[in-house]
Amino acid sequence: MNPLKSIPGTIISGFVLAVIIIFAMGIKGFNVLAVEVWFHVLAGVVWIGLLYYFNFVQVPGVGAALADADNGGPGPAAINKYLAPRALLWFRWGAVVTWVTGVGALQNLGDGGALAAFTLKAGFEVIGVGAWLGTIMLFNVWVLIWPNQQKVLGIKEASAEEIAKAKVVALMASRTNTLLSIPMLMAMVGFGHGLAV
Repeated sequence: MNPLKSIPGTIISGFVLAVIIIFAMGIKGFNVLAVEVWFHVLAGVVWIGLLYYFNFVQVPGVGAALADADNGGPGPAAINKYLAPRALLWFRWGAVVTWVTGVGALQNLGDGGALAAFTLKAGFEVIGVGAWLGTIMLFNVWVLIWPNQQKVLGIKEASAEEIAKAKVVALMASRTNTLLSIPMLMAMVGFGHGLAV
């Protein structure tokens, strides 16, 4: 059986390979912070990758599909019925796991941990700004994007007027998250690589 023929098989194989690499390199000991940061980055790749997919691929694709529907094309039904709900599931839970693992990693930095970051204590300003931007983005996912996408996709009943409004709110919140992701990622990696505080 080829593990690459299923998503769970691929993911499990990736973790197994990571463990093999750790042992092959002769790494001894267990660094909790490194593991938390690793999971934080993995979850963040899922979350931000899907954010970019929605903004750079799906939204323009749905627009093109809507335009093509007038010429006998399939319209946006396949994207909205089959792809969007699944992508939004991974998107919103990727956001939660990213935030939770980020706070866990902050807590293990010592010297006040997450509280020091969220209060922008001296030495924690850069990572703190990143944490606040990520928190705003998490809020946007769960309070603005997801409830409105449920109306757009027909998961929640809504009038045509409510759907039109929901499209605008979801798009603007998603675009805001895309905008915020750029300085957020800079602050997250910059903290560990000497970005001036």
